[in-house]
Amino acid sequence: MQNKSIQVKGLQKSYKELQVLKGVDFEVEKGSIFALLGSNGAGKTTVVKILTTLLKQDSGTALINGFDVASKPDHVRQAISLTGQYAAVDELLTGRENLIMIAKLRYLDHPRQVADDLLKRFGLTEAADRRVSTYSGGMRRRLDIALSLVGKPQIIFLDEPTTGLDPEARIEVWKIVKDLAGSGTTVFLTTQYLEEAEQLADRIAILHKGKIIASGTLSELKKLFPSTKVEYVEKQPSLEEIFLSIIGKKEGA
Repeated sequence: MQNKSIQVKGLQKSYKELQVLKGVDFEVEKGSIFALLGSNGAGKTTVVKILTTLLKQDSGTALINGFDVASKPDHVRQAISLTGQYAAVDELLTGRENLIMIAKLRYLDHPRQVADDLLKRFGLTEAADRRVSTYSGGMRRRLDIALSLVGKPQIIFLDEPTTGLDPEARIEVWKIVKDLAGSGTTVFLTTQYLEEAEQLADRIAILHKGKIIASGTLSELKKLFPSTKVEYVEKQPSLEEIFLSIIGKKEGA
């Protein structure tokens, strides 16, 4: 039984003289939340573009549900959905119209019912018949994720989904992500917010200068951090401290 949603081995990508990915390896379990963590320019979006068939790698392999992204892109696209850093919604349409349009584009039966179900699930029923231009940032992001779930993809890619959101809207998105994984959807999340990865991810990989320099569960990553000095209370390191410690080691290497 194939229990891996994503398998990546030796992924490399260059833009002219700049090598962005230098041999990236990782695997993602089905139904889990996987966080790819890294600073701006680390190569996170390049990884997402390759996995979602928007960009071809120079070398290495990437499998989605066992299908090679380079040779079987159509099979891959049927299994995935992508939500980018900025909400891809039509502001001139209402929330309901956006969802109906996508359901029709995916040739689904009963597109209005599909829209109604997603509006209810994402708490947008009351705002369903308002133009999206009147929505707050958090509402747009909820609608954007709802649009990406039309057709029930098995794997959803969220590329920095909470960029620009206020704390309340960010917590709303976190709840949605947890619910998605709880219902069996595999979630691949890129983020530069360390707290986000700490809150959500089953497994975390740290991408730095085009390579994965550490990966594992939060507790496994904590073991890479220098042991705490016991004075009165043993303080557990935060993901931010672990991240900076690991990157610092690599910088000095």
